[in-house]
Amino acid sequence: MMPSIVLLLITLAYPIFYTINISFTEFDLSTFGAGEWVGWSNYEEVLSDYRFWDALQVTLVYLVIALPLQIVLGFSIAFLINAEWSGRGAVRALFIIPMVVAPVVAGGIWRMILDPLWGLMNHALQTIGIGPLDWFGDPHLAMAAVIIIDTWRWTPFIVLIATAALLALPKDVFEAAKIDGAGWWATLWSVALPLLVPIIAATFVIRWLGAVKMFDIVLAATYGGPGKATNVINLFIYEEAFRSLRFAESSAMAVIVLVLTMILTGVFLYGSRKLEEQF
Repeated sequence: MMPSIVLLLITLAYPIFYTINISFTEFDLSTFGAGEWVGWSNYEEVLSDYRFWDALQVTLVYLVIALPLQIVLGFSIAFLINAEWSGRGAVRALFIIPMVVAPVVAGGIWRMILDPLWGLMNHALQTIGIGPLDWFGDPHLAMAAVIIIDTWRWTPFIVLIATAALLALPKDVFEAAKIDGAGWWATLWSVALPLLVPIIAATFVIRWLGAVKMFDIVLAATYGGPGKATNVINLFIYEEAFRSLRFAESSAMAVIVLVLTMILTGVFLYGSRKLEEQF
């Protein structure tokens, strides 16, 4: 395992410790490294910056809406495509397509689809008397657009996990439910869901770790706009570091986000273990 350990230390541990180090210093642009030690000054400046809290709030809104939506859609679709009906194999194959599309490409494609003048989405909505909607000009619709794009891209990932979980469930339980006269809904609610609770919890944790890093889709689709309506925390950190050249302050932001993510991940993992023990 030594080669893998060395590779992880180089690619993961060193950047983390480098970021932590410069977050306590006044960054020296001439050497692109740590300068004079300033202690907690960068953290105090970040915590007093309302823009940092606004970006965290935007990220929280995205997570609270997108994650439950993707989990519900993913497991619902998996249950449907695992039922006996013709053509389900082709549908399964089609669900893989969004996963292999690069995030920047996905953001660009959906920007064209949601274009207020020529987009297919507004054209479809106008046929039923809705719109046209300014998806990227309205703050609420811009966040909805980001959630739609992210859900389109990541729901298939959850569908694959849910499909594998459904195939691994004991068949005799479903056969017994069928013999007892349980219908489609009763089988889903009273048999499948209780058995899938630990898998759902684990899937939520996995997806949470990916969603909290949201950056590329927002960069390609909205660039944080309109205003700061979709300015998620990672985009804000990127802007502060590479456009405003505030590397020390952005490093402090990154460390704060890392600590918050680790704490929340620990809470979710604890809850996941409790659900596994219960079910």
